[in-house]
Amino acid sequence: MAAGKGTRMKSSLPKVLHRLAGRALLRHVVDTAAALQARKVVVITGHGATEVEASLSELTGISGTFTLEFVRQMPQLGTGHAVQQALPALPDDGTVVVLSGDVPLTQVDTLQALIQASGGTKLALLTLAFANPSGYGRIVREGDAVKAIVEQKDATPAQRQIKEIYSGIMALPAAMLKQWLARLDNKNAQGEYYLTDIVKFAVADGVEVVGYQIADEVQVAGVNSPVQLAELERAYQRRLALQLMEQGVRLADPARFDVRGTLACAQDVSIDVNCIFEGSVSLGEGVKIGANCFIANATIAAGAVIHPFTHIDGEKDGVLVGAGALIGPFARLRPGAHLGEGVHIGNFVEVKNSTLAKGAKANHLAYLGDATVGERVNYGAGAITANYDGAFKHKTVIEADVHIGSNSVLVAPLTIGAGGTVAAGSIITKDTAPAALSVARGRQASIANWKRPSKSK
Repeated sequence: MAAGKGTRMKSSLPKVLHRLAGRALLRHVVDTAAALQARKVVVITGHGATEVEASLSELTGISGTFTLEFVRQMPQLGTGHAVQQALPALPDDGTVVVLSGDVPLTQVDTLQALIQASGGTKLALLTLAFANPSGYGRIVREGDAVKAIVEQKDATPAQRQIKEIYSGIMALPAAMLKQWLARLDNKNAQGEYYLTDIVKFAVADGVEVVGYQIADEVQVAGVNSPVQLAELERAYQRRLALQLMEQGVRLADPARFDVRGTLACAQDVSIDVNCIFEGSVSLGEGVKIGANCFIANATIAAGAVIHPFTHIDGEKDGVLVGAGALIGPFARLRPGAHLGEGVHIGNFVEVKNSTLAKGAKANHLAYLGDATVGERVNYGAGAITANYDGAFKHKTVIEADVHIGSNSVLVAPLTIGAGGTVAAGSIITKDTAPAALSVARGRQASIANWKRPSKSK
């Protein structure tokens, strides 16, 4: 269910599209359904339907692992009314799992257990015991059997004392769901069609209603405000941090750590505080990540050190950092940066769409774009590749063992021959021969006893 407006979010963005750990709330739920190996996912949209549906557009093709279908609830007349819109899309022979698009952190194993509890013949409800159940529908039992769910606004004072609540998640046979939804009415305090009313129909029809109770509140927590979104973000990050530490990753402070995608870590990885990982990131054995780094879509090989305040973003092309490389502090690696073993990229150096071979160094205040750099090259402070002519990008090739002097400009397309040296302050516009010293700058002139201009008194 993803039709609600979410007025308490105080945002023009539909609630289910607000992000947690780098993904929309709804995407978390759909990904969970995929992990359950659902054959069909039906998304019920309403408020912001076009935008919500577009957010899942890449899942609608034939390459998807399940069939994705959208239905619209217009207007929004309650949870029962929402699920009624999905009925034509539900095959009679399946088990339906009802999920909410603003409840992102339900675990796959929990839902598998709920489906097993339904067993294809029962109505299974995911429940939880809350110390303060205010606002939730209460589970009314006779012995162990569930007899009803009573919404907060319709509950009697005695029913409001019940601690066990309904999470909003259920599993049941599709054929039974269709029968019960046809019997719903809106005779309640809200004037809405409650999905929870199907419990009384199941009881009346002699169908067993079971409550599968869990203790983890985070799994059923919904997002209705920016405060709740922030709370769930920290809960998600804390859970992931604990998993990584149990695998041997050293986190300086698990409370100051964010993954907004996937992070794979080999043995003896250490990560300092305030680091953010986005997209797909892989850290090899013994990698050290300094404080305040941002790393997205990158593979960092064993023994590499990423010093503090480094920004790495591979976007679609990715970034590769070789074994034993030293990066930063304050370095920037952009898409297509491929760094070999033992490469050094120092402070305020930017690398984009360039390959640096083993042992190459650019330690200070430099730019390398659209370049191929050979082994053991030393690239001086202030040097840049002028790779863009205003319309097209051009390639610079710096062969092995070249020394590029400080404050040099290499105007592409250009090749600097192996073993060559470019004198500091040179502007190189033509290919250079191997082992040559290339000087391209104005001749120095010194005027003796020259006096600077001064203001007259």
